[in-house]
Amino acid sequence: YGAGGPNQGSYAVHISRKAMACEFEVVLNAGQYDGGTELALDALDLVERLEAQLSYFRPESEISEINRAAAEGPVPVEEQLFGLLTVADQVYKNTEGAFDLTATPLWKAWGFARGEGRLPSEQEVNEALQTVSGSLVELDAAGRTIRFLKAGVELNLGSIGKGYALDRVAQLLDEAGINDYLIQGGQSSVTAKGSRIVDSQPDGWLVGLGDPLRPGSRLGYVRLRGRALGTSGSASQFFRHKGRRYSHIVDPRTGQSAEGVLSATVLAPDAAQADALATSFFVLGPEKAVEYCQSHPDLAAILICPASRSPGFEIQRIGVPDDDFLSASELL
Repeated sequence: YGAGGPNQGSYAVHISRKAMACEFEVVLNAGQYDGGTELALDALDLVERLEAQLSYFRPESEISEINRAAAEGPVPVEEQLFGLLTVADQVYKNTEGAFDLTATPLWKAWGFARGEGRLPSEQEVNEALQTVSGSLVELDAAGRTIRFLKAGVELNLGSIGKGYALDRVAQLLDEAGINDYLIQGGQSSVTAKGSRIVDSQPDGWLVGLGDPLRPGSRLGYVRLRGRALGTSGSASQFFRHKGRRYSHIVDPRTGQSAEGVLSATVLAPDAAQADALATSFFVLGPEKAVEYCQSHPDLAAILICPASRSPGFEIQRIGVPDDDFLSASELL
């Protein structure tokens, strides 16, 4: 991630805090808005409150309460969280199950919950799949409730929660009249509005695109103008077994580690959608990602895949104009 990229001609103010197991950061143009820093701190307070509501790992969170009770009967859901669950359900349906908030049992079977990837047995995968399916989650819009159709189903918002938090922060800044900002969560979720002012020339915001084979290195920069970016990849979470690379992203339809993509970056109108679709495209692969973007013209994507004929990788841009993608060498 790089707010504005290298060689900037004016200062930016960076306000950050650890939350949701990563660093959240608000970036503003220095001196542009009175009270901007205080608003950024309010925004980070909001992220902390959202973490307390959404965390799978906190027993007192609303998500944990849903996971404990929803198999017994309908559970009321806070309004904005219900909206997020509705978005997740729509992405589940639109991607034919490639995105699924119920996939945690598979993540556990593969050892990623303990941070130690392992190859599960066929029986372990099949057992995990018994409680993995978005079709086992019933949302009642009229009553604003959620119900699980099977015991053992549980939700984990790890694949969409950071993006949702960025959207809520962006809403807070918008309502306060802040029209130029970049917000990022964990370097994989970013949303931006207006411009990073460089030598008084507004020009959007440049965000670094990471090299999936060399963590910490950048392949280039994507220009964000009034939209969000989400990246899903296996640069730091994978293991090897008998020479084969297994990603921590598991296809919830088959229970197998997703293959064929090293990282998927999606540009979308909002960060929750960008996050969810980045995971989806990592699972679906380039061909399906192209089809999806063609039927949703407000989306764009950058997929980095293993090279077909040699070591290394290939970059596939889907709906990203040349002006909005700069190679690392162009900015040296």
